[in-house]
Amino acid sequence: MAEMENNDRHPLDETGRYAGYDRIMGSISWLLIALVLLDIKLMGPDERSAMILAIFCFFLLAYNMAARYLILRGTSSRGKTLTDLMIFLLFIVGVSWFTGKATSPFVSLLYLVLMATFLTQRRRVTYFMAGLAISFYVLLSSGEFLGLFASKGDMVGYLLQLFPFLLIAHLGAMLSGEAEHARKEIEKLSLTDEVTGLSNMRNFFHLAEVQEKLAKRYHRPFTICMLDADNLKKINDVHGHFAGTELIRHTARMITQRIRCTDIAARYGGDEFTIMYVEAGKHDIEAAVQRLIAQMRDTPFEHDGKRLMTTLSAGIASYPDDGVDVEDVMARADEAMYVSKRRGKNMVTVYREGMENGDPAEKECPGVADP
Repeated sequence: MAEMENNDRHPLDETGRYAGYDRIMGSISWLLIALVLLDIKLMGPDERSAMILAIFCFFLLAYNMAARYLILRGTSSRGKTLTDLMIFLLFIVGVSWFTGKATSPFVSLLYLVLMATFLTQRRRVTYFMAGLAISFYVLLSSGEFLGLFASKGDMVGYLLQLFPFLLIAHLGAMLSGEAEHARKEIEKLSLTDEVTGLSNMRNFFHLAEVQEKLAKRYHRPFTICMLDADNLKKINDVHGHFAGTELIRHTARMITQRIRCTDIAARYGGDEFTIMYVEAGKHDIEAAVQRLIAQMRDTPFEHDGKRLMTTLSAGIASYPDDGVDVEDVMARADEAMYVSKRRGKNMVTVYREGMENGDPAEKECPGVADP
């Protein structure tokens, strides 16, 4: 089951995105340490405060070294980034406590944590972190807060100081949701064919590479089927290019209905498609492809009030019988598909050795060409 889950991973998965965030978190760590050490050097706090600030810097340094260079080196995830932000928040609050509390120059760095949160986390986490930041700000202002009840004006002024935290949290959460939605749309556009909704070839090769590695590791077969709509040019010439586009969509729908959830289908280009059948040899898949061709032949599609018909030509080849990798097997399946085209279309041809040389000994039967 874990192996099949790899089939769903995209090139633009979270690991790559959070690897970049991890580098940024590391830079923020060094920046915070440098700012505190600079404050110790320039502002000259009392010996006890300076010692405590140095201890804070040491612990942040130790965490940063462990997270990026030792124990967690090379790892990145949403959870790790959230842990970074929590550590930064505690560090800033601790430093602020010993450098003036609510009047500390480091208090404004709470905004940095909030902005980093809404850029890297989801909406609920952003609100949670904002709540923590406000709570810590109230804690830093605890001495002033107790005396505010004597004056309504002071109370209003104090609440206004909390308003920027609430505003940033709300706007950040909204932007976080919009950014997440936009990112998913961009990923979808980069991984799927806009006409059919099937995988594009970039995504196909990514997913197929995973299956190829599994096939080689566990000595399992896989089969590639190349398909081509037989009369796209004729439909374009007679009914227009919009009809041709509808033909391509119709073919994609037929393919989607006839493959397993573990198989990988993609638009190869124009009216040509490719399917990777995992853990199955070419003779295991032959009947399934015949059924797909029969369904395509018997199922018209509508365009501009007219019912139009089309057929498919297909070729299949498999690993390890016909090639050593995905591209090699695809090339053999493509050769078999063109044999189907030459023989009269509306059929599937199973690749066999010598076919690329136009072997005249190929045997033909209705709906399928097989050795």
